[in-house]
Amino acid sequence: MSDRIAVLAQHLLPKQALTQLAGRLAASNAGSLTTAVIRWFIGRYDVDMSEAAEPNPVCYPTFNEFFTRALRDGARPLAEADFVCPVDGAISQFGRIERDQIFQAKGHRYSTAALLGGDSERAAAFVDGDFATLYLSPRDYHRIHMPVGGRLRQMLHVPGELFSVNPATARGVAGLFARNERVVCLFDADFGPFVLTLVGATIVGSMATVWHGTVNPPRSGEIRSWTYDDRRIELAKGEEMGRFMLGSTVVMLFPRNTLAFNPDWRAARPVRMGEMMAKRTPSGA
Repeated sequence: MSDRIAVLAQHLLPKQALTQLAGRLAASNAGSLTTAVIRWFIGRYDVDMSEAAEPNPVCYPTFNEFFTRALRDGARPLAEADFVCPVDGAISQFGRIERDQIFQAKGHRYSTAALLGGDSERAAAFVDGDFATLYLSPRDYHRIHMPVGGRLRQMLHVPGELFSVNPATARGVAGLFARNERVVCLFDADFGPFVLTLVGATIVGSMATVWHGTVNPPRSGEIRSWTYDDRRIELAKGEEMGRFMLGSTVVMLFPRNTLAFNPDWRAARPVRMGEMMAKRTPSGA
């Protein structure tokens, strides 16, 4: 199927209704039927259950609990690096932010302000900075970890579309990651601010963070904001910060002259949580 046809089909689908239905089904305990669905999913997507803390599909009462399964101890050792990859998945794109423009795919860019829900003041910190967009496929581990240690300052839930975030859709939908529903988490580190954004997609029933729990639903249709200046929420490099209830994408933003990406990284390359993502640049040290 061509990218154009795939995207056209998504425009026609009732994405909100499908997502709500998928969320309800994934959270339900249907006994042997749930186990049968999990077994089918493992076979269909070649999920490596040997890495899971609980490898037996029968032990997961709901599909969500299977999908957000923990890994066994030692499955993802942290590299000795300044910045580590926060997820299992594949690199969609990464590199320099051109003024305020983030590269999505050939012919498509979107602004840092649009990603941050229209907040141009916050976005100014990332002018000519760096970004990384990582795609999580259905077979991947779906917990999100911290690329570097930081203190949480603000979280936004930005309503939006629910297009798929697979590579074909990224090539075909302008401003995809700034159009889709997303949870934007703003942190402070010793080098300055950074952003970790969880992007929703079709049938991603919900997104959650460790400090808040489930962020969506509800879906109010308006931007919701939480500030944490009165609470000291600090997360270490490699610590879990959130999870997807069905797969999606993360987008990270860093200020100018903060990091240099792993020279082995390239678009479409598979990545694993904990591997080296980047090192500090001398000016960011």
